[in-house]
Amino acid sequence: MKPAHSGLALLVGTLLLLAPGGALPTPAEAETRAPREVWRVAVHSAIQPAVAEYLKRVLGEADQARAEALVIELDTPGGLMSSTEDITTAMLKASTPVVVYVAPRGAHAASAGFFILMAADIAAMAPNTATGAAAAVGPQGEELAETLKKKVSEDSRARIRSLAKDRGRNAELAEQAVAEARSFSAQEALQGRLVELVADDFAALVGQLEGRKVMKAGAPERALAVTGAPVHVAEMTRLERLLAILATPDIAFLLLSFGGLGLMAELYNPGSVLPGVLGAIFLVLAFLGLSVLPVSAAGVALIFLALIFFIAEIKVTSYGLLTVAGVLCLALGGMMLMRSSEPAFEVSRSLIAGVALSALAVAGTLAWLAWKARSRPVSTGQEGLKGRRAEARTALDPRGKVFVHGELWNAEAEQRVEAGETVEILSVEDLVLKVRPVRGAPAVS
Repeated sequence: MKPAHSGLALLVGTLLLLAPGGALPTPAEAETRAPREVWRVAVHSAIQPAVAEYLKRVLGEADQARAEALVIELDTPGGLMSSTEDITTAMLKASTPVVVYVAPRGAHAASAGFFILMAADIAAMAPNTATGAAAAVGPQGEELAETLKKKVSEDSRARIRSLAKDRGRNAELAEQAVAEARSFSAQEALQGRLVELVADDFAALVGQLEGRKVMKAGAPERALAVTGAPVHVAEMTRLERLLAILATPDIAFLLLSFGGLGLMAELYNPGSVLPGVLGAIFLVLAFLGLSVLPVSAAGVALIFLALIFFIAEIKVTSYGLLTVAGVLCLALGGMMLMRSSEPAFEVSRSLIAGVALSALAVAGTLAWLAWKARSRPVSTGQEGLKGRRAEARTALDPRGKVFVHGELWNAEAEQRVEAGETVEILSVEDLVLKVRPVRGAPAVS
């Protein structure tokens, strides 16, 4: 039996050697030939810390998974330079080739987005998209002082030149986007050698990536093999998604304002519980979002000053002056809340107006209720007994007992009152009711 088995093994080995490709592939060769995944992420928002943490995590996971390429689909009005630097640094360190694709049609990669595009191993754009406009301005969008402007501009120009040269792109044209706030369409960027590809959609992009050579730091140049590769969509985690929503200036302003109004309603009506609980939750969420945003301390202070004015209006009769002051502080606080030049980090003016009017309505309603409560006759305690009617349980000559509010009181009458008659309470002195008879009045039940 052994010679037969040996002959069969020899025959099979010979056939394998004579087959196309020769010998059996080694494990390393088999791994190389197997198609690796193309990872895909979408960033359609301002560049802020939550987005930076998301992209850094995905870049690390793509490296561990040995992805063939990572495609970042980008549509952003700009963002924070600190977050942009975190993203570009992670992109440069990653071992996975990074493709930044400005898409879909109508999208743009402005300001901070332009830096991310230039940091890509392969830069691509969809038709009818734009990029550029990365000039330096002040925190509120104002022109910087000459010395500071030169310093910031030179730093940004050096950074964009370095990124463009490192990727073999047109450094002079890239610098114009920073120095002159110049923008480029997809075709202009392609002709000017700012991007390598213009693709209609993701499928077309993958088709153009096939065979394109890339070189990562510390690794030899290699050609991308993406045809037929499975696509892995890397989405945000629930926590990252929550933080990204909370880090939206409009949402942070709403939570801060309504949180304060909830606490104000609780202070006005202690024990109502729900407004206070909701207000506290809103404030915690607001501070969570504001913790990663470029917040102005003056803006936050003005918003809290507005809430103090609203609360004071309930306690102090100012004929509406404190409410008006509170509305003005709230509006100014909203406009000054974000300390950033990017339009994406400005609180919407229409939202500020809506919140200010809502606060005016709430504060006005609470103030009216407080005034109404103060002007209402006292119905409890000794003061609440004045003007009430009682029943004489004993004869009053001049003193005796009367029954009122379910209680027996000592009473003193100006003239004799027989038991069972109705009396009116004039005042309360030393726990003795001063009363007078009400002739012909029905008995008090």
